Parts: sequence; structure tokens; C-alpha cells
Amino acid sequence: QVQLVESGGGLVQPGGSLRLSCAASGTDFSINSMGWYRQTPGKQRALVASVTSGGFTNYGDSVKDRFTISRDNAKSTVYLQMNALKPEDTAVYYCNAWITAADGRGFATWGQGTQVTVSS
Repeated sequence: QVQLVESGGGLVQPGGSLRLSCAASGTDFSINSMGWYRQTPGKQRALVASVTSGGFTNYGDSVKDRFTISRDNAKSTVYLQMNALKPEDTAVYYCNAWITAADGRGFATWGQGTQVTVSS
């Protein structure tokens, strides 16, 4: 069993910054890619950013040049630094990880979500 625990959401004014963290815990697993998705009411969950175990990154078009994803493999933790936040960044942000278990099974797992609200 692998769990993802997110932290760092909250209320911020437009133009401000927030840093999200997501730590994976469990036993006998390895993490392939990790990433962040976001969702607003009535819309599908959408990719914000992802990073592979080798450090390759991918960003959604709306956050390029404002958000930075990073990863600490030793701590099984992924971070999302969000700068120049806009009201349209308001959403629930979910951490995602693709896991390989000790028996070779691969599966995706999600965090519980953290609310980010950008408002004056």
C-alpha cells in the first residue's frame, strides 16, 4: 500500500506564490513518474506538471513559465512551486504517482487533494 500526503495549499492573492508538497509512504515500492493535476467543479482533472524518475518534466500550457515541478527521490517527495498565481489557477490540486510494487505490479495512486484559492 502506498499513500500520498499533500500539503501547502491555501488562499493567496493574485500574483502571489505557493509551494505544494507531496510525500509518498509505504513499503517495497519504487516510483516512476510523479505529478500534479488540478480539478474545478464540472471539469475533468487536468495535468499541471509531471516529472519522471530521471528528472524529465512536462507542463500544462497554462502554467509554463510560472510553475516549477521538482522531485527529491531520496524523500519520495514531489514539489510544485507556483508563482505569479492567477484566479484561474484556483482548483483542487491532486498529487499523482505511478508506482511499481515489489511483485512487479504497476499502478497509479492519488493524494486526497489540496485546495488552492487565488483571490483578492
